Amino acid sequence: MTGSQHVVSFTGPRQVGLVEAAPQPLRPRSVRVATWYSGVSAGTELTAYRGTNPYLTGTWDPQARLFQPGAPSFAYPVEGWGYSEVGEVVEVADDVRGWTPGQVVYGIWGHRSDAVVDVAALRGTLPPEQAMAGCFARVGAVALNAVLAADVSLGDRVAVYGQGVIGLVATRLAVLSGATVAAVDAVPGRLERARDMGAATTVDARAEGGAGALVRAWAGGGVDSAVELSGVVSALHQAVRSVVVDGTVVASGFYQGGAEALRLGEEFHHNRVRIVASQIGGTPVALGSRWDQARLVATVMEQVAAGRLDVLSLVTDVVDAPDVGSVFARLDANDPGILQVVLRFPAAPTA
Repeated sequence: MTGSQHVVSFTGPRQVGLVEAAPQPLRPRSVRVATWYSGVSAGTELTAYRGTNPYLTGTWDPQARLFQPGAPSFAYPVEGWGYSEVGEVVEVADDVRGWTPGQVVYGIWGHRSDAVVDVAALRGTLPPEQAMAGCFARVGAVALNAVLAADVSLGDRVAVYGQGVIGLVATRLAVLSGATVAAVDAVPGRLERARDMGAATTVDARAEGGAGALVRAWAGGGVDSAVELSGVVSALHQAVRSVVVDGTVVASGFYQGGAEALRLGEEFHHNRVRIVASQIGGTPVALGSRWDQARLVATVMEQVAAGRLDVLSLVTDVVDAPDVGSVFARLDANDPGILQVVLRFPAAPTA
């Protein structure tokens, strides 16, 4: 067993740091991984930082699948969040076969310096020089899940609202699926990156008259489907405005608070728009049992390995883990220069 480990801890709203934690004992059918890199989520994890996550404000009833008033399901300090980790196997349980020390693996074990991970949870291996690509396995799966929910076909016109990391990956995956894509965002630099990902046109979300009207005009009467990934309710409303009659909007953002900007008596009602939720906990029901999270991850990483999906270009910041507080402060301030931030832990290779 290694010495003490360190883990990112949210100790209260807008309070986050790296704290010491007891090492985890090696279990049967598990390996110990020394973390190299861990990708920061600008969506889910930011809700923990801000204190707006519904698990921090109410009780989740897993049987009824309802949030209820009462004691929060999670309470500060919240530790171990993070779902985009890469590291090196340093110890293997006696009953494990096929995994050996020295392998670079990726999966989900949270922002911590080392972790004991069940082998069933390891998603694959990477060459050391491509290790950081593993930080995109989960976010890529989120993007692909949303594109699958949009039922994108060759020749479709699709709008992707929000060109953060997941939105940019979704734009690329929709293009690879044969769609002609309009990318929408309020940050010019992100729109430029969307063009690099293959978007046929880009629309400024701040456009007079609303981005939805511009997208609708570009598509000659509306896009076949729209994928909303910004988590901004007003963007969801514009997505509704942009689709054809009987079109589909995939709501894949993690929306916080109320939804006054979503005006359901307007285009949603008169154009019979279908809004479909997409969340990584499940794949589109129309796909049945053929798709699951493992297949989503594998498909994304196959595109990365084949050179069809460039994720490493989306890394804007690599930050030593003890400086995690500065990362969330910048995300909270909506720094337009940030895309994917990666936390670097001491075990990561130098240079």
